Amino acid sequence: MTHTEIFAPHARRMAVSGLRQNNERAVMTVVAAAPGSSAAQIARATGLGPQSVSRILIELEAAGLVRRGEAKRGRRGQPAVPIFVDPSGAYCVGCEIGWRHMHILIRNLDGQILGEHRRDYDYPEPSALLNEIISLSRLLVGLVPEEHRSRILGIGLAMPFGIARNVHLVQAPDEVVQRWKQIDIAGEVQAATGLTVQVFNDGNAGCWAELCARPITRPRNIAYLQVGTFVGAGLVENGRLWEGSSANSANLGSMMVCDLEGQRRYGHLVASLFALENRLRAAGKPVPTGNPADWDWEAIEPEAGLWIEEASLALTQILFNTAAVMEFSVAIVDGVMPRSIVHRLVERVKARVAEHPTLTADRPAVEIGRLGATAPARGAALQPMFRRVFSRDVADFLD
Repeated sequence: MTHTEIFAPHARRMAVSGLRQNNERAVMTVVAAAPGSSAAQIARATGLGPQSVSRILIELEAAGLVRRGEAKRGRRGQPAVPIFVDPSGAYCVGCEIGWRHMHILIRNLDGQILGEHRRDYDYPEPSALLNEIISLSRLLVGLVPEEHRSRILGIGLAMPFGIARNVHLVQAPDEVVQRWKQIDIAGEVQAATGLTVQVFNDGNAGCWAELCARPITRPRNIAYLQVGTFVGAGLVENGRLWEGSSANSANLGSMMVCDLEGQRRYGHLVASLFALENRLRAAGKPVPTGNPADWDWEAIEPEAGLWIEEASLALTQILFNTAAVMEFSVAIVDGVMPRSIVHRLVERVKARVAEHPTLTADRPAVEIGRLGATAPARGAALQPMFRRVFSRDVADFLD
């Protein structure tokens, strides 16, 4: 692997085509963030000249990315024409492969879900998942009008990056463990469907979906924790998803925390449904199966309540440990459980954060997530779309 000296001047400069894309994406971002803006408002928001904005809007409209609404009359001067994102401007499939479920959907540029499917399982069997994802992707693509199928950007695939190494934790048999080590699901899906497949960490995908689901003005720095079979996580720093050099950051659930007895353990093994299942087994109670949102949570008390106490303690420690390294103003805590259970967990985290001693940093505001269990699949569909249509990072520009 070739490494470049980090302090060396960048050899690559932005070409003229890159500057044009940068301006186009600036305009698209304003239109998406403030639907119905006029060309004059877009020019003020982007700092571009009115003529440049006018030309860019003509090009974006020709590409099917924006549409014009009815002119607003009754004011002085030329009537203002509102500009909107064209929902049919782009489509993307998003798929989450989780430890105990698979969720796949297709969305358009305006965020509408055209179709989706979810299946629960005891453990992820890669061969069955591969066939299912290929079949469902073809069905979902069929929901896009035929004249717009050239606008399908591909498939975003969200999954835990450690699934091949840790699938034994969910009692997968040895042959399944070995199959995960051999299979290239992304490559095989791409070959079978002809669609470009991009792979994302599931926590990062969920984090990005949650950020985009928030109302304007969004916080520039957030920490995201998703309680599922294990703990999914993500960080946004200065408006950018922090993925690290391997795109696997931030694995906050791997932090060491103390449980209710003061024993040091990994956050994944304390603040997760995996931990709740172990607690139920220790109490001699049956472990529910299927979608956790459909479990009979009253039947697993008092273990569920004790788990919430311990999970909230672990999540609070993770948040404060993270805050010591990276500043964030908002912590989003969510889960795959029923909303009533997620609310109980979030309220306990809020209470513990308020009680936690601080040295030099302020306590973050703790909020419940908006998307629940759907966040990773939504983020998997959103990320390729963002990179192709909205991102102004040079690395995301087409050559």
